This record gives sequence, C-alpha cells and structure tokens, in this order.
Amino acid sequence: MPQRAQRTSTPSNPVLGAAPEGAADPNSAARAVRDMFTSIAPRYDLLNHILSCNVDRLWWRRAACSFAHILAKPDARVLDICCGTGDMAFALRKQAARRTEKNYPQILGVDFSHAMLERARAKSLNAASQNAPPHWIEADALRLPFPDRSFNLVTSAFGFRNLADYDAGLREIVRVLGPGGECGILDFGEPKGLLGQIYRFYFKRILPRVGTLISGVRGPYSYLPSSVERFPEPQEMIARMERAGFREANWTPYTFGIAGLYRGKK
Repeated sequence: MPQRAQRTSTPSNPVLGAAPEGAADPNSAARAVRDMFTSIAPRYDLLNHILSCNVDRLWWRRAACSFAHILAKPDARVLDICCGTGDMAFALRKQAARRTEKNYPQILGVDFSHAMLERARAKSLNAASQNAPPHWIEADALRLPFPDRSFNLVTSAFGFRNLADYDAGLREIVRVLGPGGECGILDFGEPKGLLGQIYRFYFKRILPRVGTLISGVRGPYSYLPSSVERFPEPQEMIARMERAGFREANWTPYTFGIAGLYRGKK
C-alpha cells in the first residue's frame, strides 16, 4: 500500500545528493557519476538482469502500469530522466501500446551519458517495427532543455538517486510538468528486519564483486550500495517532494522494499 508523509522536522544536515568517492562538490560528483556509467555501459543491461535476478523487468512494468491513465492519452507528453539505456522508456511505450493502437503519446528519454544513450538508440533500432518509439536527448536532468509546463508525466528509474542535488532535481521536474502533471521515481530502498540484513550482505559483499567481475571495471558496483544507503528514507523523500511543490506524494514498496515507486502530482 502507498505510504504518505508523516510530519517530521527538516534534518539539521540534509543530504544534498550523490557523493561518489573523491567528489568534492556537486560538479565533481556529477562528472564522477557520468564517468562511472559511461564505463559500465557495454554490460549495464546484462548486469542489471543478473544482479536483480530479472526482477528489475517487473519493477519497470509495474511502475509503467501505475501511469496507464496518462499513457492512454494520445496527446500526452512523457519524459524519462536519467534514462540510461532506456528500459523505463520502453516499459512506458509498451504500456501505451496496450491502451491504444494509434496516436501514441510522445515519450522522450534524457541522460547525460552519451554511451548510455547509444545503447538506448541501438535498442530502439532493434525494435524498429514499433510505432512511435521513444526519442533520446543528451542532457543534464538538473538543467533540462525544455520550457516550463512541457510534460504530463516525468519518470526516473534507478537514476534519480545519482543526481548531485536531489532537491534541485525535484524542482526541475516540477518546472517542466504541466498543471496536474504527475511524477514517478522508481529507485532502490533498504528492507527492514532479517530480510534487510540478508539484502545488505548481498548488496555490500556479493554484488560489488560480481559486478566488477562481469563489467571488468572497479568502482561503480561498490558505489551502488553506498548510494542507496545515502539516499533519503521514504518519509524524508516524500517530505522533500512536498516542499518542492508536489501534492499527494507517496511511496509504494516493491519486493519487500528492495525498490519502490515515489509518486506525486503538481
């Protein structure tokens, strides 16, 4: 069930955003994140499926289903930020196809890693028979190249956590959303109890070793568990969304809280 915010005080030292090892400020953090994802782009999809035991496909599909009412509108404009190799955008496109046979909504994917977008474009070519495939734009999610009130839906799947400034990212989403537009942020969480202990052991001890072995790159898969640990807890994230201008902000846990979907309306 979705969880809504409880009124809590603002943390005295709130986390600004992602902080990869060695990053001294938001600009160097953003560069480090871009370099990391560029380095693992060739094996990114394979590793996602292996390390999540293919559950990630279910998460994208479930998140896309949450916005079926928007995707059914032929004049809807949809933006997926931090889109990586495009899996969330493709899930949105598949959901739209279930609702209509023509006049698909426009879906745009944005990422600042050129290598990731090249993978997304290659996957689009493999699905060339589809009508109205997503379009890809290389840009920073904190400085989106779109006018105010441009979109009916903005999503992000496992990318928002890597922004150098979470609050600035939320404000930018609010800016490009039209009145009544919706936001969906799918990202990792940390389960509680015994499951949480098992999960953290896997996430911190096993996953980095497997990721490094398959990708051949040291660093990114050690950064992953630390970035999840740094990301705000659901109640804090909901409070940040409300301060940014969202209403009806809530969080729905997926797979015992390993991941979850944050939603809000402008």
